Amino acid sequence: MNYTIHTIEDWQEIVDSIIPQLQHNILLLKGNLGAGKTTFTQFLLKSLGSHDEVNSPTYSIVNEYNTPKGKIYHFDLYRLKNIEEVYDIGIEEYLDNAFLCIIEWPEVYEDELYGLKYHEMSIINTGESREISFE
Repeated sequence: MNYTIHTIEDWQEIVDSIIPQLQHNILLLKGNLGAGKTTFTQFLLKSLGSHDEVNSPTYSIVNEYNTPKGKIYHFDLYRLKNIEEVYDIGIEEYLDNAFLCIIEWPEVYEDELYGLKYHEMSIINTGESREISFE
């Protein structure tokens, strides 16, 4: 599915459209710096019933949030240099025990997902809007 948004409020419509489509517990978020990956995550978690404050896990690598449906883990793999560093944070255990794992900058780990089912969202900041694709 493809979407275009022009205002921050438009994120809610995207989230409302995507939630019924979430069939897998892994969501890869791709996009350049400032594209809106964390903003999307804030809207998503609020819509899933989380009362936690959602912020970027840039320095913590992973943030944990509670929802009525279960734990959501929000990863930012941007600073990780290789697959060994990803395994060092225990990503497999998170994946096994989460309602949903949202992974920003997943490229360093993507090959390891072969054979697993996941969703992928790409956000492109055009300057005037955000072009979003969701699979």
